[in-house]
Amino acid sequence: MSGHSKWSKIKRKKAANDQKRGKTFTKLIREITVAARDGGGDPEFNPRLRLAVDTAKQSEMPQENIDRAIKRGTGELEGVNYEEMNYEGYGPGGVALYIECLTDNQNRTVAELRHLLEKNGGNLGTSGSVAWQFDRKGLIYVDGTRFGEDAVLEAALEAGADDVRGEEGEYVVTTEVQDFHAVQQGLTKAGVEVQEAELAWIARNEVSVEGKTGEKLLRLMEALDDHDDVQKVAANFNIPDEAMAEIEAG
Repeated sequence: MSGHSKWSKIKRKKAANDQKRGKTFTKLIREITVAARDGGGDPEFNPRLRLAVDTAKQSEMPQENIDRAIKRGTGELEGVNYEEMNYEGYGPGGVALYIECLTDNQNRTVAELRHLLEKNGGNLGTSGSVAWQFDRKGLIYVDGTRFGEDAVLEAALEAGADDVRGEEGEYVVTTEVQDFHAVQQGLTKAGVEVQEAELAWIARNEVSVEGKTGEKLLRLMEALDDHDDVQKVAANFNIPDEAMAEIEAG
């Protein structure tokens, strides 16, 4: 299983925890606000906003929160001005990290990220140092306990998906960015419900990690994910299933 999928699975389980839900809402509100600011407040004509709103609804965010975030973005309500910043670096074991942020204070964010990385066995890199190791893709998740492989595969490929693979009770449909929404719509029309969807950076090649290095890496990923300014983290690692089981067992 790829590093992205492994961490994505862990992260999504965490987000379902009530204790983490508030932090998830904060990140989603920032994304909705910036998406509305940059592309307008109508999701029908703003693909980025449509994805952000769909994700917020899947996370059970109240509609009034979504509406307020859109209005802050369009200027109808006063709000904080967030800037999009991407940072590159390395984690334990030489794992490449691509960190997407929305921040109202660049100096604070970069200082805190540098501290987090160094504290957990990593370091910040220069611009362009790792970005070339990732490709931007659309990922669509389908519940494998509700839908059969043939139905998902046929609907996804018919809609223009690149790939479909089964991973721990679900199917992950991979698309090019330009086909992302069309594939979601194609699945829905075919009666296949989309569980979650996201645009993500996928590693071209992966570094295999395990043992103490794997533990340190997962701690770093969690620390980055918990940072308010960090929206997403991509990493090019793979933890073998046996090693992951040992880490989870403590």
